[in-house]
Amino acid sequence: MRHRKHNHLLGVKTAHRTSLIANLSCSLIEKGRIKTTLAKARALRPAIEKAITLAKKAHATDDASKKVHLRRQAIARLRSKEAVKKLFDELVDQFVGRNGGYTRIYKLAIPRLGDAAEMGIIEFVEELQKKKAKKKRSSKKKQVSTSDSDKKNSAETEEKSSSDDESESLQESSDENKDLEGSNKSTSGSDSGSKTELESAVNDQNTDSEAAESDAKDDDDAKDEKPKPSAKSENKQE
Repeated sequence: MRHRKHNHLLGVKTAHRTSLIANLSCSLIEKGRIKTTLAKARALRPAIEKAITLAKKAHATDDASKKVHLRRQAIARLRSKEAVKKLFDELVDQFVGRNGGYTRIYKLAIPRLGDAAEMGIIEFVEELQKKKAKKKRSSKKKQVSTSDSDKKNSAETEEKSSSDDESESLQESSDENKDLEGSNKSTSGSDSGSKTELESAVNDQNTDSEAAESDAKDDDDAKDEKPKPSAKSENKQE
């Protein structure tokens, strides 16, 4: 019976189909992802995954002859020594931890212009990342308790710091008041001293002016007291 044997014919002959799949496989190995029709991508998936299986077998064995045999089988499938070398030497490391499913196909929404063929993207699946181990509940409780204690300690430290700041501010304000009082006292003392100096200077000026006035009066009196010439003396002179 020929049931389920009519798959991925792609509308071409056998020789054409094998070369087409080999070329698509080499392009996928070189670029990592390619855009092609959805039918070709589905036909390419089993072929490239079989080549990856050969590379994994060669990577797992230590027998040199078996490695060479597997490499030759891959060359017969892909028809490119450069692509086989890259697959066996570089890309095989990211597939060691996977058991199948090495490729991924995305179906594109926009068909190809001209014949309206469905388009898709095929690419290699990246290496799986290890999942993080879940933490136990007890550890979470401990963390919560430690966080609460840390919060309490932080609150206490903040209160202490605030009280210290308030006391420092009060001390500074008292010091400033003292300084202001001292400055006021010094200014009042200086003002009183200056006032006394001014008063003494004014008194000295007043005494000087009084002395000058008294001297002027004495001079005037002396002039007035000079003797007048007599009539006899005037006749003699004549």
